[in-house]
Amino acid sequence: MPRLHHVSSREIERKFLIKHLPVEILRARHFRIAQGYLANQPGGRHVRLRRKGKITSLTFKVGRGAAREEREIRLSPQQFATLWPATAGRRLRKMRYEIPWRNLIIEVDIYSGQNQGLIVAEVEFPSLALCRKFKPPAWFSREITGGKRYSNVRLARE
Repeated sequence: MPRLHHVSSREIERKFLIKHLPVEILRARHFRIAQGYLANQPGGRHVRLRRKGKITSLTFKVGRGAAREEREIRLSPQQFATLWPATAGRRLRKMRYEIPWRNLIIEVDIYSGQNQGLIVAEVEFPSLALCRKFKPPAWFSREITGGKRYSNVRLARE
């Protein structure tokens, strides 16, 4: 039986649409992501399966908006493969680029499949104070933090 790797944290992040991709994306680390949802409840509670590159995990999230509770457990590829069929009809695929910016990392997600053409940036912060002070770069468009229309759980269903 594989040992479980577990991470629990408070996630503080803001999410934006993108006007245009920055030139830095050409040098950015990137990962192919497949994720699906096992459960989704009112109040922003959901259970997500994700494969990011070769890493597989199960994540439980609670809450909406800039600050949410998140618990993540690493899964073996076999555990992931066992659970993945249960996400049918609630999946999405995207390419994630990690762009360093002013001591932060901007994660740019370029969606494929039914969400083709959607490009979103997320910025995670170590504190609420830094989150509030954040001035987005010029290539960002409007903020969509907490907007249900652009939540991954909704994008996985539509």
